[in-house]
Amino acid sequence: MTIKEAQKIVDEWINTIGVRYFNELTNTAILMEEVGEVARIMARQYGEQSFKKNAPEPDLADEMADVLFVLICLANQTGIDLTEALTKNLDKKTKRDNNRHRENVKLKD
Repeated sequence: MTIKEAQKIVDEWINTIGVRYFNELTNTAILMEEVGEVARIMARQYGEQSFKKNAPEPDLADEMADVLFVLICLANQTGIDLTEALTKNLDKKTKRDNNRHRENVKLKD
């Protein structure tokens, strides 16, 4: 599935099953909540924190998909073509960071 297709599928889902989009502010708050859920799993699975006993098995992929879903909702609501935005962003990073990471001594093995 392309990003453009994902934006269309999410829009169709929202307008049929989801009834309508939450407003942009609500979706921004939901996005922060979902990012927090990803961070919680990362801190416990890859960081020093531990999971509570009897906690349900974490599903990092599902939580990341939740983040992507809400981000796509916000893009749709604000008229952003994420394919175009990502392409421009990668171009910007390539020009800006062309040698930056290669020359970063902290990234040397």
